[in-house]
Formats: sequence, structure tokens, C-alpha cells
Amino acid sequence: QVQLVESGGGLVQPGGSLRLSCTASGSILSLYSMGWYRQAPGKQRDLVAGITTGGSTNYAESVKGRFIISRDAAKNTVYLRMNSLKPEDTAIYYCYARKMNMEIHWGQGTQVTVSS
Repeated sequence: QVQLVESGGGLVQPGGSLRLSCTASGSILSLYSMGWYRQAPGKQRDLVAGITTGGSTNYAESVKGRFIISRDAAKNTVYLRMNSLKPEDTAIYYCYARKMNMEIHWGQGTQVTVSS
């Protein structure tokens, strides 16, 4: 099993920034990638950004140029720096960890609210 602990959500004004963190523990030797999905009320859960153990990244079109994903391999931690936040970024953000066999594990979710 892989355990994921998230932190860093909260309330921020439009144009502001937040940084999310996600630390993995447990059976992490065969991890392939980690990252973030988000789910707004009444909508499906969509990929926001991901990073592989090799350092390759991918982003949703809606966050390119505003969000930056990074990782600290020594700490088994992934970060999502979110800049120029918009009200439409409001959602529950879920950390995920995907293993080599494509098995996926989820964090408990952290709320991000962008509002004035």
C-alpha cells in the first residue's frame, strides 16, 4: 500500500498563489509517477499535473504557464506551485501516486478555494 499525505490547501484571492505538498510512504519502491487531480462540485475528476520518477512533467491545458509541479525524491514529496489563481481553479485537489503496474493510490484531498 501507498499512503499519501497532502497539505497546503486553503482560501486565496484571485491572482494569488498557493503551494500544495504530497508526501508518499509505504510501498513506494515501484512508483512511476505522482501528481494532482482536481474535482469541482458536480464535475468529474481531472488531471492537473503529473511528474514521473524520471522528471518528465505534464499539465492540463488550463493550468499551463500558471502551475508548476516539482518533486523532492529524497523526501518522496511532490509539490504543486499554483500561481495566478482563478475562481475556476476552485476544487478539491487530490494527490495521486501511480505504480509501474499502473495501480493508482489517492490522497484524502485538500480544498482550494479562489474567491474575493
